[in-house]
Amino acid sequence: MSVSYETRYASHPEAVKKYNTQELRDEFLIDNLMQNGKINLTYTHYDRYIAGSAVPTGALKLEPIDPLKAAYFLERRELGVINVGNAGTVLVDGTSYALGHKDALYIGMGAKEVIFNSNDAKNPAKFYLNSAPAHTSYPTKKVSLSEANKLELGSLETANHRTVNQMIIGGVVTTCQLQMGMTELKNGSVWNTMPAHVHDRRMEVYFYLDIPEGQSVCHFMGQPQETRHIWMQNHEAVISPPWSIHCGSGTSNYTFIWGMAGENLDYGDMDVAKITDLR
Repeated sequence: MSVSYETRYASHPEAVKKYNTQELRDEFLIDNLMQNGKINLTYTHYDRYIAGSAVPTGALKLEPIDPLKAAYFLERRELGVINVGNAGTVLVDGTSYALGHKDALYIGMGAKEVIFNSNDAKNPAKFYLNSAPAHTSYPTKKVSLSEANKLELGSLETANHRTVNQMIIGGVVTTCQLQMGMTELKNGSVWNTMPAHVHDRRMEVYFYLDIPEGQSVCHFMGQPQETRHIWMQNHEAVISPPWSIHCGSGTSNYTFIWGMAGENLDYGDMDVAKITDLR
């Protein structure tokens, strides 16, 4: 079987206050992504969200994992895919979708067969995957980076000038609860998602990419008055619980993919933490 997975359980914020560096990384960091010839998944107990990757050097079929207790992976789920590698295809119940670099694909509940392929096995596609439970089947839809809804936020003066590409989100794609997009920081900017915020009605996963060799991103999490940090490398992801802030600062500019699921689909539903109140 080409699909491997691990399970992460939800953590109480009072317990997280006592974690040392390694415990924090063990609980929230996902560092086994983008392995050639494999599908690696992390099943979290935060809104039953799954984050993972598929790097096909031959055809890779998305098989159901044991926690789902399902006949096929998307029996009760929806799936978002963003290609952060070279050109590839995703075959969904016999229909092929070509995904170039930074193109996205939404696959609705009920799709029985999902197969990942690379155009060139020596220079493979690298598919980043997010999945959430679903209650209704919506049509599968490809969204190229150029078709994303784009928001220009921040400024160079505050080192957070960035473009938010809303890709799998209301107004672009109809979903049950999954939302995904890609934020690209401009040259000279290093802070993402600032001011930091909490949205207690949704959880989130960040996936960092385009980090230059020899550089890193420091991801901040925790309650606003009890923050923690995790140093991130290229093609690593981090789980952000609903009670936690999420922001980051890099030693250079970079890109990150955000994915969310939870009680609502309101992108603006957030409780902002004033920068001067963070501890």
